[in-house]
Amino acid sequence: MIDTMNIIIEGLPTLLKGMGMTLEITVISLVLAMFIGLILGVFSITKSKILRGISTAFVDIIRGTPLLVQILFIYFGLPSVIDINLTAFSAGVIAITVNAAAYLVEIFRAGINSIDKGQMEAGRTIGFSYSQTMRLIILPQAIRRMIPAFVNQFIVSIKDTSLLSAIGVAELTLSGQSIYAANFRAFEILFAVGALYFIIIYSLSLFSRWLERRLDVA
Repeated sequence: MIDTMNIIIEGLPTLLKGMGMTLEITVISLVLAMFIGLILGVFSITKSKILRGISTAFVDIIRGTPLLVQILFIYFGLPSVIDINLTAFSAGVIAITVNAAAYLVEIFRAGINSIDKGQMEAGRTIGFSYSQTMRLIILPQAIRRMIPAFVNQFIVSIKDTSLLSAIGVAELTLSGQSIYAANFRAFEILFAVGALYFIIIYSLSLFSRWLERRLDVA
């Protein structure tokens, strides 16, 4: 038991550094994905067939292909046909962003549609434009209802970052692999990796519940 604890303690600095990388990629990706998801989410409920088509095509293509394939395509595929040089970190952020955005589009669409249509009519009646009504009346109400879904997507994206080990991003999973490849103590290290993932995800779940109560999300 003491030997097991010593192995975990010795590997902890590397694992914590990997956990920091996991959180950094997730936060950056989710911020970008929220922006893309909001725009395409609004596109999906407009009267324009072109904009709805763009949103639908994006969601169908991204959700219809495995994330690992997307990661490999962005890191290895794109540079082979386009004159770009992506680092593993940049490719990882792009892949997680694009993948998360496809799911956030549906979250935004469902959240906006959950608001009574009379709210839009009321906003237009008092002289607001469509964009003003959406920004000042619809979205503030919809976002409160979307909070649990946002947190859930954050959790999913944290787990998804483990796939970035395939392109050499030193996130939590790859950090663990590098340790047990050197000391051959896979059980102890993978247990610690799983424990750190659990701590992050359980903390987010508790925060989500607190936020729902605080904002009185219906």
